[in-house]
Amino acid sequence: MRDRDPITDEDELHRIVTLPKVELHLHFEGAAPPAFIRGLAKEKKIDISGIFNPDGSYAYRDFWHFLEVYEAATSVLQTPEDFARLCTALLEESARNGVVYTETFLSPDFCGGGDVTAWREYLHAIREAADAAERDMGITLRGIVTPIRHFGPEKAKRAARCAAETAGDWIVGLGMGGDEKQGKQRDFAYSFDMAREAGLKLTSHAGEWQGPSEVREAVEDLGVERIGHGVRAIGDLAVVDMLIEREITLEVCPGSNVFLGVFPSLKEHPIERLRERGVKVTVSTDDPPFFHTTMKDEYLGLAKAHRWDEEVFAQINQTAIDAAFCDAATREAVRKKLEPPA
Repeated sequence: MRDRDPITDEDELHRIVTLPKVELHLHFEGAAPPAFIRGLAKEKKIDISGIFNPDGSYAYRDFWHFLEVYEAATSVLQTPEDFARLCTALLEESARNGVVYTETFLSPDFCGGGDVTAWREYLHAIREAADAAERDMGITLRGIVTPIRHFGPEKAKRAARCAAETAGDWIVGLGMGGDEKQGKQRDFAYSFDMAREAGLKLTSHAGEWQGPSEVREAVEDLGVERIGHGVRAIGDLAVVDMLIEREITLEVCPGSNVFLGVFPSLKEHPIERLRERGVKVTVSTDDPPFFHTTMKDEYLGLAKAHRWDEEVFAQINQTAIDAAFCDAATREAVRKKLEPPA
């Protein structure tokens, strides 16, 4: 591993956290600020006070309780207008953190219950808000349709159908999320095949809670181009080498992994070992308000824990835009935003 001096210079740290950033792993509902959800619940007279701590943050015990709290928070998002408002709120937060391009996981299960006609209405509202944010804030958003693993393969087929029916310049991929311990990756092959035939790019959560074999199965059984998390691949160097050989990009969310106890600290997080070996790694926040992180926090933490300098972060962002599921014109426009000022 290449030695680098510890980064302690405040000016350099400032330059690092203010770099333009690309984020590939952001759950749409999971990015909902607690204050936004509380306000929406109050408007609708829905009592979800039990999902918040006294300080107003989300309250949960572990990852599986987090999934329950996540779904409770999502329950107040009931109309296309609600999702449009959320889109504006999350993009404002991303833009404040210097994100210029992001891909977000969107679930038709939460946007119309998997009905294609309803899904189109939700998607139209979200896209209008995203277009306004791009015009006003300079941040570009693209959507990845998300089957939820613990909802089962049949519901996943409905989500994939929604994805296939709306595939294009804005819905650019399919990416499974949810409880990694439910079922097998191959159980969802039909849905991934449907999305692939519609021209969508593919990713799947794997190797966050389950071991390296889960990562291998996502690649071999679903044919994904990216892996959500993937960090437990480090436990089997043959799987790591497979990722390198097949040029699979990892959507790594270090702050999320540490907050949930996947790894005890950023220093012990394997993102640097994976990168040094040659794996394509990127940096994202996952569900930022749930895990008390931002993209600036991620950059600051990695700079301090792994001595990443501006050059490393520039490489990380180039890797991310290379792996983005958007079209070529969007990719080149984002590349220009990543260039250092003359």
